[in-house]
Parts: sequence; structure tokens; C-alpha cells
Amino acid sequence: MASTGLRCVGKILEIMNQFVGIPRSMPSWSSSRLWLLRIGYYKLMRPKQVFDDWVWLIDHTIQAGEMKCLSIVGVRLSSIQSQDRDKVLLHQDLEPITLEPVRQSNGEIVYKQLEEAVKKTGVPRQIIGDHGSDLRAGIDKFVSKHPETAYVYDIKHFTADVLEKELKHNLMWVEFTKWAAETRNSLHQTALSYLEPPNQRSKSRFMNLEILVNWGIQILAFLDSLAERTMDERELDLIEKLQWICDFRKEIEEWRCILELIEKTETFVRTKGLSPGCDKELRSVLRLGPNSSERTIRIRWRLIEHVLDESLKAKPGECLLGSSETLESVFGKFKYLQDELSKRSLTGFVLSIAAIVSQTTEDVVQRALETVPVKDLRAWIEQKFGQSAASKRMAAFAKKAIPEQKQDRIYALA
Repeated sequence: MASTGLRCVGKILEIMNQFVGIPRSMPSWSSSRLWLLRIGYYKLMRPKQVFDDWVWLIDHTIQAGEMKCLSIVGVRLSSIQSQDRDKVLLHQDLEPITLEPVRQSNGEIVYKQLEEAVKKTGVPRQIIGDHGSDLRAGIDKFVSKHPETAYVYDIKHFTADVLEKELKHNLMWVEFTKWAAETRNSLHQTALSYLEPPNQRSKSRFMNLEILVNWGIQILAFLDSLAERTMDERELDLIEKLQWICDFRKEIEEWRCILELIEKTETFVRTKGLSPGCDKELRSVLRLGPNSSERTIRIRWRLIEHVLDESLKAKPGECLLGSSETLESVFGKFKYLQDELSKRSLTGFVLSIAAIVSQTTEDVVQRALETVPVKDLRAWIEQKFGQSAASKRMAAFAKKAIPEQKQDRIYALA
């Protein structure tokens, strides 16, 4: 299985045609883009089944510019629980429900968007999302109006919040990240660049902490291997540039243990879901050694308490979902495709989110291309987005034609 950008599609089809030999011209990349959006529009607009066991996965996707897009995808609990596998959602398990671009978002706007979505699926049994201020305010108001709906905090965002509260102002962590950034700068354009630390993200840093900690573990093991033998001048230079990390050996081991607890918790919630009493099973999964630090013990109990609190929202015999990671994966695929086309600003290409999820069978493609006129697609994009950033850029940087000057005017100005 492989993936490629849309601009490569035409060339790939041409290469395939050399073997198949279809006597037709191959479509351009813009045609394949249009087909993709028509499929997304069809999936988004087709009628949904109204049931009381829908689970909504909700989040905003934000790119350059003032716009953001509320995305709601859903899956029925009964369809998950009937499958003979762990409850790890795949893209094709999700059904697109709402794609609503907005220039401003707050709790009241989100609440109204949720009420509109109810018209499509009925009141959901569960909503999974993060605790962004506008999302949380809107979902809280929605749940107060519909108490049969359970609002579950996505496990990945919760664990990132735990790490941020524990480490953001921790002096050793702050110092470690500072040294790592300086080391990256000093090694980046040298022969030792293969040892440089990973780039530290400015956004969602605590959702990707393991990348930096794993680098620290690997560097310590590398330095230990050098110390066991006679070193040449180049290796001594290595020791000098990276020696600082040895002062963090104890802290790195603690961070490793904490990340291991978090990874186990995320995997547990992602695969097992949230059912009454599941916290007891999690306790046996999150076992600690006799020399565990106070911080590690404290975080372990926070993870268990969170799973306990969220699992109490499930009815007897019911298993709720605890992760919206599949939606984040869809966003990642969408941004990969979008960056190639629209310079990171939101456009009508958000319909590709709807195209990515749910089953894309031959019948779905046929129905989409037969029932979705291009004029309807363009009307939806115009209504939701207005003038695109690309067209605004072209208008702003367009060269203005110099009006023809009459000879007598030239003389008058001389």
C-alpha cells in the first residue's frame, strides 16, 4: 500500500497505461482533485441513519489564515462492538457528519453546530474531544441540554495535559530542552549532525515528548559504549560536545518510566475502551518498580483516576470510546494532501476529509460522480469560503496595466 500527492496522479496513470494499453488520454491532477472533492461532498451530504448509539469525534482543523473548520465524524457503538477485534478505529469506520468552516468560534457557535448535526444522526450517545475553550464550552452546553450524551476527554490530549502540568515549569526539564536546542544548533551543519537532537515543536510539544526523551536515552547508551574503549581525537570531541547529557541521567530514566506509563494507558484506552470497572485492569497494567520516584507514582494514580472517572459515564454492559486519535490521523492525511495544493490555507479542499473516511467502494464512486454536479460543489465552496487565499494573493500581486499616455500630456508634465 502506498500514497502519493495529487500532482503525481496523472503521471502514475500514464505509466500504468503503458502496461494496460487503454486507448484514452489520462486525466490531469486537477481532474483527480475534482473527483476527490465530489466524492467527499457526496459522503458528507448523503443521509445518515438516525440512532441513539452514535459516537461523535470532534475537533477543529486550523491552517494559515483566519478560518478554522469544525469536523465531526461518527461511528455507531453497535457497529464497533459487533466486530471481533480490538476497538481501534480505522478511517473507513468513520462517517462524515459535519464540516463547518468558520471565521470565528466560541462556545455558542459550537453548540449551534452540534444542534445542527443532531438533525442528521439524532442525539449522540457520546462525544469525544479535547478541552479547547470553545469546544468544551459548546459541548458542555450541549450535554446539559441532552444529558443522555456522555462527553469524554480524548486520552491523548489528557496525557499531554498531565505532562505539561508536571514538566512545563520543572527546572531540570527546562534546562534539558535548552541544552538540547543549543546542541542541535551547534551540530546541525557539522560532521556530527547524525547525533543532533530532534527539532522541538512549538505546538503540541507535550504530545510528542517521547521523541526527545528517546534521543536522550540513545545518546547516553552511545556515550557509554565509547567510554568502554580507547577513544580517538574525534570521539573525545564527541564526548565533550555531549557530556552535558550525563548530568540528566537520573531524570531521563524517570521521564522514560513516565512515558511508558502513558503509552500503556493510551494503548489500553484505545484498544479496550471505557467500561465500568476497567480501571481495575489498568492498575495491573501500570505496575511500578520498587524504586519509582514520587512524580512517577503520582502520575500513575492520575492516569488511573482519569480512566475511572471516564468509565463511570458508561452504562452497565456498555463500552465507550476513549480516543479520537483516528480523527487526528485523518487530519494528518488531509494536511499532507493540502500542503501540496493550497499553501497551508483552508479552502474547499476540506471536503477531502469526508472523502478520506468511510468506505470508498466502486458503488460510492459511481454514485458520487453521477449525482454531484460540479456546479453544486462550487456553490458549496463559494458559500462556505468565499474568495480563496490564492485568488486574493493573485489579485494583490497582479501587475496593473499602465494606461497609454498621450503625447500632449507628456509635454504638459515636462
